[in-house]
Amino acid sequence: MSPAETSTSSAVTLNINGEKHTLPVDHRTTLLDALRERLDLTGTKKGCDQGQCGACTVLVDGRRAVSCLQLAVAAEGREITTIEGVAQGDRLHPVQQAFLELDGFQCGYCTPGQICSALAVLEEHAAGWPSAATEDVRPEAGPPPLSTEEIRERMSGNLCRCGAYVSIVQAVARAAAQTTDGAKEQVA
Repeated sequence: MSPAETSTSSAVTLNINGEKHTLPVDHRTTLLDALRERLDLTGTKKGCDQGQCGACTVLVDGRRAVSCLQLAVAAEGREITTIEGVAQGDRLHPVQQAFLELDGFQCGYCTPGQICSALAVLEEHAAGWPSAATEDVRPEAGPPPLSTEEIRERMSGNLCRCGAYVSIVQAVARAAAQTTDGAKEQVA
């Protein structure tokens, strides 16, 4: 066997927040560790390191992913969005603004993962994806109302040790209303 065949590391190019980063990584390196330890993108938090708390949630090709369970080599060629890439310059995304205004955080540790998850929730809902709380799952029924129950179910993969759930649900609901109103204004 040649040394290349026995190597346990590779150079990968990760497209993170619209910027390409090429770095050598061990094949066992998680996306979370590559983000935090290799690229100094520390907004994504390490919580349980087992995919159960959601603190490390990022968007991969627009869908939420717990980065502690995704290998960095498997993320090559995919669009990765971390909390650092959510705002547009100095202007906060409506989800971030709603979290700020409605105190959708206490200690703030889970907040980056909560916000990334909320962004995916809004996209999934707009696309008409049902959740376990959706009463009518027929495609022709269209997106269900984004009720408190829908938001709770859709955000259930993200834990908050401080218990800011009421404010988190309110923030997601407000962001959904603002995003929908903004889309209506752009169409009009």
